[in-house]
Amino acid sequence: MTDETTDSAEATATDETAVSRPRRRLRMLASVAAVVLVLDVVTKVLAVELLTPNQPVSIIGDTVTWTLVRNPGAAFSMATSYTWVLTLIATGVVVGIVWMGRRLVSPWWALGLGMILGGALGNLVDRFFRWPGPLQGHVIDFLSIGWWPVFNVADPAVVGGAILLVGLSLFGYDFDTAGKRQPDGASDDAGRAQPAQPTRAEDAGPEPDATPE
Repeated sequence: MTDETTDSAEATATDETAVSRPRRRLRMLASVAAVVLVLDVVTKVLAVELLTPNQPVSIIGDTVTWTLVRNPGAAFSMATSYTWVLTLIATGVVVGIVWMGRRLVSPWWALGLGMILGGALGNLVDRFFRWPGPLQGHVIDFLSIGWWPVFNVADPAVVGGAILLVGLSLFGYDFDTAGKRQPDGASDDAGRAQPAQPTRAEDAGPEPDATPE
């Protein structure tokens, strides 16, 4: 096999890896989002069926309880007067994550974005399909811990995913790169092309003169 053929094969393999990696990360993102979404929807359906609104059911005394609440606001019952605005924001977040997913390389970013996407979709289901109507639907919350506002599965998924992405950004990990970003002007020794090695005897230089004097 010639050097040109080897280089061509390596380049093809590199191109295939560059294309397949975002696809794998997109599948990972979608899988994480699907798990969060299913858990959120199922637990909300069970909460509505089994709990009575505003009548807490003790899990650990009065500290941890099942408490069914219909929340018109954002995560953890914030911004209750801006339901339709929150719906539009959540829709924009979903669109943005789907757009970023096409260029995903980092598995940790795929995890964080998947958590946010699943949580946003879970609450959007309530916004569109629950009372009092599309864009105004109230989100089902059912878990109360101490002084913290009542929440659902989607809320900690969104918040946890956002914290993960902030941490990744602070420590230099971008969504479209495999590892830590390089400082400006720094050279990446692993990414530099190595000089070609001589493959023929004549390319290695002249042989020492073996003729005796």
